[in-house]
Amino acid sequence: MKKICCILFCFLFVLVAQATSIGSWKAYMAYYDVTQVEKGGNIVYVLASENLYAYNQNDNSLQTYDKVNGLNDCQISIIKWCQAAKRLVIVYKNNNIDLLSQNGDVVSLSDYYRKTLTGDKTIYGIDILNEFAYLSTGLGVIKVNVSKAEISESYLLGFRVDYVYFDSTKIYACSSTNGTYAANLSDNLVDKNVWSRVADYTAKTNETDEELLALAQQLNPGGPRYNYFGFLKFYNNKLYSCPGGFSSATDLFRKGAIQILDCSSDNWSFAEENLETKTDHLYIDLASVAIDPTNENHLFASGRTGLYEFENLAFKKAYSTDNSPLQSASTAGTNNKDYVVVQTLLYDSEATLWMLNSIAPSASLFSLSQSGEWTSHHKSELMYLSNRSLENMRALMRDSRNLIWFTNDHWNVPSLYAYQPSSDGLNSYKSFFNQDGTEVKVTGGVKVVVEDKNNDLWIGTNVGPLLLDASEITSDSPVFQQPKIPRNDGTNYADYLLNGVDITAIAIDAANRKWFGTNGNGVYLISSDNIEEIHHFTTDNSPLLSNIIEAIAINDETGEVFFGTDKGLCSYMSDASQTNEDMNSDNVYAYPNPVKPDYTGLITVVGLSYDAEVKIMTTNGSLVAEGRSNGGTFTWDGCDKRGKKVASGVYLVAVSTQDGNKGTVCKIAIVR
Repeated sequence: MKKICCILFCFLFVLVAQATSIGSWKAYMAYYDVTQVEKGGNIVYVLASENLYAYNQNDNSLQTYDKVNGLNDCQISIIKWCQAAKRLVIVYKNNNIDLLSQNGDVVSLSDYYRKTLTGDKTIYGIDILNEFAYLSTGLGVIKVNVSKAEISESYLLGFRVDYVYFDSTKIYACSSTNGTYAANLSDNLVDKNVWSRVADYTAKTNETDEELLALAQQLNPGGPRYNYFGFLKFYNNKLYSCPGGFSSATDLFRKGAIQILDCSSDNWSFAEENLETKTDHLYIDLASVAIDPTNENHLFASGRTGLYEFENLAFKKAYSTDNSPLQSASTAGTNNKDYVVVQTLLYDSEATLWMLNSIAPSASLFSLSQSGEWTSHHKSELMYLSNRSLENMRALMRDSRNLIWFTNDHWNVPSLYAYQPSSDGLNSYKSFFNQDGTEVKVTGGVKVVVEDKNNDLWIGTNVGPLLLDASEITSDSPVFQQPKIPRNDGTNYADYLLNGVDITAIAIDAANRKWFGTNGNGVYLISSDNIEEIHHFTTDNSPLLSNIIEAIAINDETGEVFFGTDKGLCSYMSDASQTNEDMNSDNVYAYPNPVKPDYTGLITVVGLSYDAEVKIMTTNGSLVAEGRSNGGTFTWDGCDKRGKKVASGVYLVAVSTQDGNKGTVCKIAIVR
């Protein structure tokens, strides 16, 4: 009985997790720091952590808004309610504009955002007069007809305007740099000459409704607390994240935080924060999290300011220059705890914690045992200068051969390393020659290294991805392939895969497909044979929050792919999930089932083995469709081989392993 209950629970859990349809997107935005509230009828609109949600005072419901469910951009700077038009004016940090109606309809007003202007385009304020919104900008004032969703006029005054106000006959433009200017509302306000200086600048009176603000601060729409996800890692169906934000060239001062998404419940938990008073140094720019394989409630985090230990999400201990062999950056002075740079962590199979100490005077690679014993594995090859280790060592990864790989993400010595714990040996890769004998000129650093299902290594660089075949790892002159994509234009020419694209993150899905995150080019999905571009997601063609990708992690159980961007966290439900070696009636099923008349998405079969053969048949045995699984998932569009929608009825899904064995059958009911 217990076994049956366990199977049923697992089945229901996976069914709930898979309820999101293949190809759908989701945003995981923060709504923690409330900065502005606007009331429109019975709805209170709240700007929090640069995101928007609404509270309905009639039924006490909460509605969040993001790029996935209607908005056209990210990072909101200002909101303002226009009662005459019954619309909320939304201004983004990049000066894009949306208009949101009470029923949730969104109209994009992107003309100003897209217009090329010389000078400061920043929108500093919104003020309403009847159905018009007056946008104060670095160039003057923009008048928007909110009802018609159009820009009516532009008053290019030639100086920054912080806000405007009105009396019965005049409009006043208040500038913190130039004073207060006025003009008659009846004048041609486009003519700069009708405006005259009438007073010095006075700051705008605070218009915040304190009662509404207090209400908003009590609401809890859920989600993370912060929109920074520079590091992502899956462990036991939980997504662990920290903000990132530091390199030897960048110091973003992102607040120290560990945010954990439980994918079984969609709930967030957070490690203890604000540790400065306990550590006597900064707690910012965390870059890595490692979970103890012997105790999931025990974890370490590290970044710009050293190493931190947590138990049950409570802070336990900080490791720095006074209680560990870790060293502060040689460029920051002796014992400067604000710069003890440990950008990456890794637990091995023996539960030993490994870490790299960058920019250190005489240290580089360390391990910390379960008993608390420190060991230095310092190598001269990891020094950039006589008194400085490599600038930005990161991306620790243990492969199937028990080699520990890592990179140096810096232009001084862009390089790749393999450390063998059993022999204490280190291989250094500082030059990269491809299969054509051409040196690949990596100039911006080696960003990441991962192992695929074939045990080959993929390396992300500023000039594209490199592939190190497993057979080349021990070679004295290894070949770093640049996979070639045939042009298919009638010639025999081919192009290197993503040549010249700055690769910042790589993840391998259950189908051995490669997800490449980039610095400015969005996300690419490349087929398992490395020659087909399956997807290229950008902010223009998808709900992707930003084209700058800092991290990627995949929930193999469901196929959900998470993208940490510089504007927050979002995900895409892909068609590849983890595999089952044994396919049976308990773990192979299709959803949705039954398929109702109003359903237009893909029908998904899960629980399959790797590269399983799938045949869709009628009950009398006629073949309708066939194909092979991506990892443990197969999708069907509900059409026959001629592309026509199949009729109502019950269809059989016959599956077998790639060698034709160990099959099972499930059913799909379709109602037209």
